Amino acid sequence: MGYITEPLIIMIELIKAMILGFTIGVSAALIPGPMMFATIGLSLEKGWRSGPFVFIGHSLVEIALILLIIGGISSLIGNDTIAYMSIVGGIIMILFGLVIFKSAKDISTMDISGAASKAKIVKNPILAGILTSALNPTYVLWWLTAGSAIILQEYLIGAIAIVAFVIGHWVADLGFLVTVSSSAAKGNEFISRRTHKKVLYLCGSLMMIFGGWFIFNYNKISMLM
Repeated sequence: MGYITEPLIIMIELIKAMILGFTIGVSAALIPGPMMFATIGLSLEKGWRSGPFVFIGHSLVEIALILLIIGGISSLIGNDTIAYMSIVGGIIMILFGLVIFKSAKDISTMDISGAASKAKIVKNPILAGILTSALNPTYVLWWLTAGSAIILQEYLIGAIAIVAFVIGHWVADLGFLVTVSSSAAKGNEFISRRTHKKVLYLCGSLMMIFGGWFIFNYNKISMLM
């Protein structure tokens, strides 16, 4: 046939949203930071179940941020808003890709075990997930810029697109935190430094590709309105 039906377009957009959510989840999770260190530290003391509970706390913060974004932007949707948010979000995603590259370079010399031993700020894993997310300025900045742009564009497709994005994102987050907590509880590294570096370079590249797509293709999403 010479055309693509609307249901197929929606399906493609949902798959893309899920892949984007998963990629961002993996990319953010693999950067050594407060949540990773807290998960390792708590898992050494409490076992592998710390990972899923840290995820619960983390996801609660994300739900709150997503609802705030939707509540704040739903009345502002228009072509100019889409253009602004897509361009700014794309730039932030490219910059985030560069941050991932830097993390890949630093991973071989980073003392992850030492950092983890200092990161047990609380004994409750759910509270640890909340605090290491809500008090992380980089995390909050991400959701206020690139995250807002993504949620806005998915919102134009429909609530189901936001759900697809969140599912992809949470699958990555939960899978990563369970892997980290399980490995830490057994006294093993969850991933070799060499593999960690390669995966970070891959994620950084994908993040920059998505950022470029957002900058140059915002008009394709606006046509769905």
